[in-house]
Amino acid sequence: MNISFTPKAEKFIRRLVTFDGGPGYGLRLLVSPGGCSGMSAEFSVEPAPREGEQVFTFDSFKLFLPAQSRLLLDGVTIDFAETATSTGFVFHDPKAKACGCSTQGAVQLPESALT
Repeated sequence: MNISFTPKAEKFIRRLVTFDGGPGYGLRLLVSPGGCSGMSAEFSVEPAPREGEQVFTFDSFKLFLPAQSRLLLDGVTIDFAETATSTGFVFHDPKAKACGCSTQGAVQLPESALT
């Protein structure tokens, strides 16, 4: 699977896993079609993958992905952005068509993720 992360996204994921989990924990990322960027996502820090999820190990974190997420994220770069109006992951998919709205598909984060 071809997925990449910007340094900002990697830093956010490392912090999230460190503060909400601990050694051995990973980030479960459930992506579904929808949203301005063509994808919407839910995520949580978990001690282990669920049945049917595949584990991807990156330099400093593990990612737990169900099959649908793997299909949607292939070739995508995941970024993290903080602006005055939103904070969250931003998916850059070279296969996606541009939409006419002014957002870039940021996924809203829970308040606990920002502390």
